[in-house]
Amino acid sequence: MLREICWVWFKGSLTGSGYWKGGFTSTKDEKPGILIESPSFVTCRVPEWRVVFAEPTDLKKAPLIPTGAIWKIQS
Repeated sequence: MLREICWVWFKGSLTGSGYWKGGFTSTKDEKPGILIESPSFVTCRVPEWRVVFAEPTDLKKAPLIPTGAIWKIQS
């Protein structure tokens, strides 16, 4: 399993906009999605579209979010 530093997209609040947040470690394995870990957050598995491996140039610019996208993979 390969572990990499990554940035994760958060959708924000009802009144706020989404944003990229750094400081996560990602692990890709045979299960769907990417496992993300950070001392400040609960470890969870998220879809690949929510993760990038280089710091985004615009921390407020959303990724391409698929129609009907899930935000967290239940595992």
